[in-house]
Amino acid sequence: MEPASASGDPMAAHPPKVAVAEDAMDVEATAAGNSGDGRGDVRVAGVLRRFLAVQQRRAVAYSKLRRGFSEYMANGGELAFQQLCGNVTVEFNDCSKQVLEMVALLSKPEICRGDLANLLKDVQAHEREKLHLTARIQVLKKAGRPSERLVNHADCRSINMAQHVCVHVKEITEAAGTEDAEADAEYDGALKEAIQGVQEAVTSINEHMEEVRYEIDALGAEIIFKAQAKPRFIFSDEVL
Repeated sequence: MEPASASGDPMAAHPPKVAVAEDAMDVEATAAGNSGDGRGDVRVAGVLRRFLAVQQRRAVAYSKLRRGFSEYMANGGELAFQQLCGNVTVEFNDCSKQVLEMVALLSKPEICRGDLANLLKDVQAHEREKLHLTARIQVLKKAGRPSERLVNHADCRSINMAQHVCVHVKEITEAAGTEDAEADAEYDGALKEAIQGVQEAVTSINEHMEEVRYEIDALGAEIIFKAQAKPRFIFSDEVL
């Protein structure tokens, strides 16, 4: 005869062994959820894929900007180029906004991927520098080398078509030649520095992009591993 509990219910004194096993499984499932069941990895991978898509948008915008600037330098069209610059600026601003939102998401306690947040912030900083230097390059190229710039005769005096008193005519001296050479050298140095800065920014961005792709692959492998992992069962001593 089964011993009765204080309440007189023999089932309360010796609960079914199956119930013990089920309770143990529930505890383990909860622990697995707290340690990560793959859903967090899926979320992080999704954020990183969105980031790659944003970077692709930036690449397309830069391509449009370069093509538009080349056409502007060859054929003119100030209004069309300024409109293009405005559209590209809007696109870049939207890309930056989305990246900052991703940084904030990765920094949340439930995701806690500050390493990836810092990675995206670094890319954002390099993109900002790249855009600044790209604009500087365009300004320099638009102005041209000092010795090759076209002369504007708006301030010159013209009595008639045959008598043009040009204010730009000056005596060619060694000092004047040295001054022009120094101005050209300063221009060349500034242009070279800006171009080199863009190249360095692009190199850093590409390196960070490789890190992002590597992280996506690693997360994908982890997601597959967790999905294929067989559930483990915990049995109490009573069950055994």
